[in-house]
Amino acid sequence: MNKFSIYQYLFILVILIIGSIYALPNLYPTQPSIQVAYTDSGKSADQSLLNELEVVLTQSQTKYEDIFLRENKIVIKFKDVETQLSSKTLLQNSLLDKVIIALFLEPSTPQWLKDIGANPVKLGLDLSGGVHFLLEVDIDSAQESRLELLLDNYRKSFKEERIKFETSFVENLNLFFEFSDKQSYNRALKKFRDDSPVINGVQYIITEKPSTNSLMLGYSDIALREIRDYAVGQNLITLRNRVNELGVSEPIVQRQGSNRIVVQLPGVQDPTAAKKIIGKTANLEFRMEANSRTSPLRKEEFPFKENEYQTAFLEKAVIVSGDRVTNASTGFDESGFAQVNITLDMEGGRAMQKATSGNIGRKLGVLFVEQKTKSELVSNSFGESIIEQSSYIEKNIISLATVQAVLGTSFRITGVGSPAEASELALLLRAGALAAPMKFVEERTVGPSLGKENVELGLKSIVIGFSLVVLFMILYYRLFGLAANISLMINLVLITGIMSLLGASLTLPGMAGIVLTVGMAVDANVLIFSRIREELNEKEPQTAIKEGFSRAFVTIFDANVTTLITALILYIIGTGPVKGFAITLSIGIVTSMFTAIICTRAMVNIVYGNRNIKELRV
Repeated sequence: MNKFSIYQYLFILVILIIGSIYALPNLYPTQPSIQVAYTDSGKSADQSLLNELEVVLTQSQTKYEDIFLRENKIVIKFKDVETQLSSKTLLQNSLLDKVIIALFLEPSTPQWLKDIGANPVKLGLDLSGGVHFLLEVDIDSAQESRLELLLDNYRKSFKEERIKFETSFVENLNLFFEFSDKQSYNRALKKFRDDSPVINGVQYIITEKPSTNSLMLGYSDIALREIRDYAVGQNLITLRNRVNELGVSEPIVQRQGSNRIVVQLPGVQDPTAAKKIIGKTANLEFRMEANSRTSPLRKEEFPFKENEYQTAFLEKAVIVSGDRVTNASTGFDESGFAQVNITLDMEGGRAMQKATSGNIGRKLGVLFVEQKTKSELVSNSFGESIIEQSSYIEKNIISLATVQAVLGTSFRITGVGSPAEASELALLLRAGALAAPMKFVEERTVGPSLGKENVELGLKSIVIGFSLVVLFMILYYRLFGLAANISLMINLVLITGIMSLLGASLTLPGMAGIVLTVGMAVDANVLIFSRIREELNEKEPQTAIKEGFSRAFVTIFDANVTTLITALILYIIGTGPVKGFAITLSIGIVTSMFTAIICTRAMVNIVYGNRNIKELRV
């Protein structure tokens, strides 16, 4: 007899219940909303900003469903997308650079589902609308900045060691030194050679010109690869941290190729605003405070970030820039006041040690260099008011503390204010540094209406494909076809539940993967039913059912495993749409095997397992 044990039925039931619960949030519709946050990342949204937004919306007679404060941002819900977009424009024109506004869809999932981590399936850029950027990291600039810092270090080192040189400069991504005599030339050459070896090869390519007592220093391929990987990696971390601060719904920031970064911001419809978000990335500079003996030509005046009316003079010479910071964390000093613990890489540590060894008692300034965008309301040729934006560089002092000892790769900054301010400074130190500038090489915008159309067409294709399959299975396989159709429905529920649980994004190619999965699930049932038909020619019905499922299993398993391997390869080496297709296909393969082999078998066993069947129609 064909029977499952009570434990097997319980196992199937538990899987179905868990899958259904995690698929349940997708039945609750999302609501067009916007999130508002201060442009200054050091400020949190408060009641005064909420009141100001309410006044602007009320005066313009804009209807909104709800407005509330959540996680240092203000959320405003609207009834439709048109009101959402018009409100975003209205608020942006009223508040300009004071705030950053992000469009997104607010889920209406019940709290009890949220508490167990059940959320709706995330929609990709092609389904939800938004902007896509491809940025290229300027490796030449990263290399040149490294060479400029290296030039400054060697100048100081040669002066300390009394190695006489006439001229020194950086040109064509090479460092040039011309020495006064042969002895200085030979000593410098030895120093270059001593500094060149690294763990995996040589750092410099040294070109010798003995006739003119000149040396040319360039980075080796190994060093260039390290510079490139560091610059792209640091920029990637910076972009992720900055984009995540803005509350954009499910942003994607990932590396593509050797020196490019992909940024996708679902829900953001204004490319200019998106560029402004990305343009918030900044750099840091460590400089000594200028004293009374410092020449006016060698110092600059900067305001403090927390108080623009308070200023201080810093030396123009940069000791270390923010790309040398490897870690920053908060702590407390001996008196219980907040401090920031800094860790530099080896090169940054050496530069900091040299700069502070003779300057104990002087103050060290941390300068925050930020690229910003200024917005102004201007009239165009048609007399319409539009927002005109321009970029500028803003430099502010975020810390000016006394050097109490010689600093190296690890040191602390005291006098940074409250613990909250210390935490903010640590965040800026960790995430504020761009190791190299970037340029936009590609940008695309997917409108919300186009995204909505993609969703409707994708769902339509799934419904049509599913309906035709269901109709065919019932007409051709009768009761067995009904069991297969129920398994298909369970399969779709499980795919949705697993994608929600894993936090995977559903894209338009992903919908194609679901349609393909429906076909593969039916194919597995067709193989089983065909095998049962063959077995019925020689064996009685109960044995035919048993043999049909067991003998078809090997074929189904081989076919699905080979497809799964292909899907995994697509996911590993693919990008964007290809990954979306591979994710849904991989999940669908696993769920279709479970539903076709186990769930269908369970239903057949319930119907036929306890009966003495004389004739079986398949």
